[in-house]
Amino acid sequence: MRHPLRWLLEGLLAAGLGLGALAALVLLLWTLSPYPDSGAEGALRVAADLWLLAHGTELLRADTLGGTPAPVGVTPLLLCALPGWLLLRAVRAVDWGTEPAGATRAALWISGGYLLAGAVAVVHTLPAPIDARPLSAAAHLPVFALAVTLGGAWAAVGPPAFLSRFRPPAALDRRRLTTAVRVAAAGTAAYCAAGALLVAGGLVLDARAAQDGFGQLSGEWSGRLALLLLVLALAPNAAVWGAAYGLGPGFAVGAGGVVAPLGVNGGPDLPPFPLLAALPVRDPAGPALWAAALVPAAGVVATAWCAARAAVPVRGERVTASGRLGTALTVLLAACGTGAALGLLAACAGGPLGTGALAEFGPDGLLVAPAAIAWTAVLGTPLALALRARRLTGPRRLRQWAAVRATRAATRLRGLLPRPPRRRRATGTTDAWHTTAARRSRWAELRKTSGALVPEIPPVPDHPPEQ
Repeated sequence: MRHPLRWLLEGLLAAGLGLGALAALVLLLWTLSPYPDSGAEGALRVAADLWLLAHGTELLRADTLGGTPAPVGVTPLLLCALPGWLLLRAVRAVDWGTEPAGATRAALWISGGYLLAGAVAVVHTLPAPIDARPLSAAAHLPVFALAVTLGGAWAAVGPPAFLSRFRPPAALDRRRLTTAVRVAAAGTAAYCAAGALLVAGGLVLDARAAQDGFGQLSGEWSGRLALLLLVLALAPNAAVWGAAYGLGPGFAVGAGGVVAPLGVNGGPDLPPFPLLAALPVRDPAGPALWAAALVPAAGVVATAWCAARAAVPVRGERVTASGRLGTALTVLLAACGTGAALGLLAACAGGPLGTGALAEFGPDGLLVAPAAIAWTAVLGTPLALALRARRLTGPRRLRQWAAVRATRAATRLRGLLPRPPRRRRATGTTDAWHTTAARRSRWAELRKTSGALVPEIPPVPDHPPEQ
């Protein structure tokens, strides 16, 4: 049904499902807690706070030891997946026809319904120890909702008319841009995966401190369960921090504290949070420094491999293959996309966790983005060209080249080995055995011993008779 009211209700339903899922989880933890001080209403306000925090809204915690309100601006990236998926599902569920204009109208109505529910959630959290900042919510909620809904609608039916009028250069056609986006997504995933492995290695090396953090922060099983869920929600943030560390800029751990591969500048005393046990306590050297180098290596290899496969879809076939300049341009566009994605993730993964010493926490997106672009463009371009050349050779030519190389190597090896001496036969004894006189004498001895069974050999004249 193509009706604006239906689209508005889809947005409200997406927001309600996200709020309901978080509310169910918070109420479960509240039920298990032995100290439910604030009641069910306080638990629902915490659920609304978490839902707004998942969109990037900054929270303000008024109940502090010093009495000064402390901001909470670190967005758990795993929580962003739930509202994003629900919004994308709402966009795909409605019927807007086949025109881009109808898709744009549907996305705007869905975003309107979603923002209406978000406004109610902001108002609900205001009179509480932890409330959402209205200005921060007004800045982050519309951007999140419009980015997801418009992106999903335009990906299905194409961009609207006002964007179609923009004619990019011939080298930046839609196929190349689409390929660059896919390569950039692969490179971003590789950087984050390598960062996650780096963090996991740090936690394994200091597993005792990570385990002790659960007991120091909470003595009850319900509190430890809530802490475990918080660690899981911040696991993607830790992967982005690891990627920023491997790329070079590192990240801040409080006012004046920086953790980077080239040095660790000590910051304030941090709480015993389990994920913070992965932080290095001294300047990395040796294996630790080489482990950090795996992050740019993984991103560069993934980008170059995907770009080479896109440039040569079929091995050994030059008809459908892209040229060297086209492959290099794809890698450069993918490097820009990777830098933009990692910079955005770094900006969302960090933020303030309080005032004073914890006012700065996490990586800086303005430093991570150029570092990712530089690594990917400088090292990814020649590697992609080399992989493209290898794919163009094809499996048959590659086997032929390997066979020729193996033959040459075997020939050189035979030339280096000593040759066995040739055996010379005795020419005098062998020639005497095969003469005519020797044959006649042997035949005569055979006839003498066998009787009449062997006929006599008539004499053969030396010269044929004359005719």
